[in-house]
Amino acid sequence: MNKSDVFREIVAHRRSIRQFSAEIEVDDHVILSALELAQLAPNSSNMQLWGFYWIKSAELRQQMLPLCMGQSAARTAKHLVVFVTRQGLWKERASWNYDNIKKSIVGEPSKLNLRGLSYYKKLMPLLYRHDPFGFMTILRKIIVFYKAFNKPFMRIEGHDDQRVMLHKSCALAAQTFMFAIASEGFDTCPMEGFDSKRVKNLLALPKDAEITMIIAVGKGTEKGIYGERTRVPSEQVVFIR
Repeated sequence: MNKSDVFREIVAHRRSIRQFSAEIEVDDHVILSALELAQLAPNSSNMQLWGFYWIKSAELRQQMLPLCMGQSAARTAKHLVVFVTRQGLWKERASWNYDNIKKSIVGEPSKLNLRGLSYYKKLMPLLYRHDPFGFMTILRKIIVFYKAFNKPFMRIEGHDDQRVMLHKSCALAAQTFMFAIASEGFDTCPMEGFDSKRVKNLLALPKDAEITMIIAVGKGTEKGIYGERTRVPSEQVVFIR
């Protein structure tokens, strides 16, 4: 079987399973391996502004159940993984990337090295920094207005634009995690039905953390598949220009 066939099989296997087997356990190494692969997911500027909270404890999973609206997937899962964004880590991550570039330089820095150093030293603070009075947002709006007046320019101005960017990256990590779980023959259910405030308090998540999704993991059962997988016709979603 070639790589394309293997990937198609993994994608076909991945379904949103609402009920998992009570008898079949999912070994810790399966979760650990999937989390390691999730960290390889593409993300904006390699800032990796995410966090993955693996809930192994059966007691804690029970406490999570009402916060996940009592969903069957949460009730029968062997593991839960909470994927969150961490915007407050931007300084630390920018510094980490900057230091990695500096360590990689042998002799005179190349143009690419200098561009990378400037990117994390100057551009990332401009992109992510906030202040109590919103001056940085105003500055970004002014820059975007003038730079984008007569040519294409990236339009990230305020906190909402940054949040969208971070959640896109975190969602890519979550999808990678689900494919990794599927490759091991197990199943997942990404859940959006949860009380984000109470989950954040229960897990003592950092103040800046925002939950992208909670993924239930286990061995799926026939009852866990609520129907045939259906998708709208390709011509309604695929457009060729």
